[in-house]
Amino acid sequence: MSLIQIAYVSRPFGYDASALAGILVDARARNREDDVTGALICRADLYCQLLEGPEQAVQACFSRIARDDRHLEVRKLASLPISHRLFPGWDMRHDPAESWMWSREETAAGQVETATENDILMVFRKLAAGRGAPE
Repeated sequence: MSLIQIAYVSRPFGYDASALAGILVDARARNREDDVTGALICRADLYCQLLEGPEQAVQACFSRIARDDRHLEVRKLASLPISHRLFPGWDMRHDPAESWMWSREETAAGQVETATENDILMVFRKLAAGRGAPE
């Protein structure tokens, strides 16, 4: 079975604690069924997510997200084959990313739009290694 990772960013639409809780409940249940793992970094101005697992399941998950009206301006930043997962035990890890990645000012100034595939993957590698904000 070939595994892939997809990383994307989007802007939340209608972001609040209730909307986030709904996204996490839905994602964890569906991902468990589909053998998809990953992490969601979120705050009021940004969703940044890494999905990993069997290629067909990850592609289908990303397609659902791209159509989800809780996300605006969904932009895929990375898509690559992998030999192992960064988040093998997480149906969907949640990290609020309050201070350790792009600031709100950097996001507003377009830093996310200029991020490279390596930049986005480094964010998730840091999170997986425990160097990001705690859950």
